[in-house]
Amino acid sequence: MTLYAAYGTNLDPTRMGERCPHSPLQTTGWLEGWRLTFGGEEHGWDGALSTIVQDPFDQVFVAVYDVTREDESQLDGWEAADLGLYRKTKVRVSTLAGEIVVWTYVLDAYEGGLPSASYLGVLADAAEAADAPADYVAALRRRPCRSTGL
Repeated sequence: MTLYAAYGTNLDPTRMGERCPHSPLQTTGWLEGWRLTFGGEEHGWDGALSTIVQDPFDQVFVAVYDVTREDESQLDGWEAADLGLYRKTKVRVSTLAGEIVVWTYVLDAYEGGLPSASYLGVLADAAEAADAPADYVAALRRRPCRSTGL
């Protein structure tokens, strides 16, 4: 088992339960020194895709899962990591119990572009389902987005 930090649609415990049924939620926390952004607009089906980039003045809410090897392989497929769209990187998550080292996905594309309104809504709903603070969820809902698909 290995610890994975979900920051996008995988924040939703129901979605992760479907994608990784053998991988329990361990905790939630913050990626300090990172910010949520979007990129790879040319790869998304209706806008830019979520990713994180280093930023010393920001933080990203995450859910940490203990992922089995089988589930990790499944998740790589869901995230197109097996095709090179996302790459894995190690990060530190600050939790109430202290810092832990985990892996997460980072988009292998340039930052920029807008997500679709529907995708941004799914991200905000996922954060809400993971019990992210209300101000974090509200900030997601206020982000600029495409009002229609491509």
